Amino acid sequence: MLSGPPASFSFVLPPPGSAARVSSARAMPLVRYRKVVILGYRSVGKTSLAHQFVDGEFLECYDPTVESTYNKMLMVGKDEFHLQLVDTAGQDEYTILPPSFSIGIHGYLLVYSVTSLRRMPVVLVGNKADLSLESREVKTDEGKRLADSWGAVFLESSAKENQMTRGIFTKIIEEIDRVDNSYGTERSCLLM
Repeated sequence: MLSGPPASFSFVLPPPGSAARVSSARAMPLVRYRKVVILGYRSVGKTSLAHQFVDGEFLECYDPTVESTYNKMLMVGKDEFHLQLVDTAGQDEYTILPPSFSIGIHGYLLVYSVTSLRRMPVVLVGNKADLSLESREVKTDEGKRLADSWGAVFLESSAKENQMTRGIFTKIIEEIDRVDNSYGTERSCLLM
């Protein structure tokens, strides 16, 4: 039968309304959550990278990915991160991005294969160009330099003023077709 703590044990309760502090010789690292989406064409190795990072092994053969999610704890400096990787499908039939690819995302990895010259078309858009110069933090030439360093097309727009809104989407279609070398060519079906 226990009647209370042993005589050699003592503890002090904090005054009501104050926060209790727990001290130790080593403070626990802060755990932060990060969600990253892995994008790229089919067969560039997105799943292989994610699997190698999370499980430490290379899969020689696996079914094509529709969408997979991997989780791993990672120490960066003194902080611990809970990293959630969303491995996307590279197949054309899965090109519509579901909410899991855009909501709560902290970053994107763009993966390509060094065995292919095919590049992913990118249009970098600086939006809200209608706002005053005082509220602007990124100058037009800075956006342009960034796009140039990526090999991307750069456009500025204003959704509010309807400046370049159609042009943005026209430009990405032109870039996709240019990369696919199919812009302006006649297309036909082949029945087998």
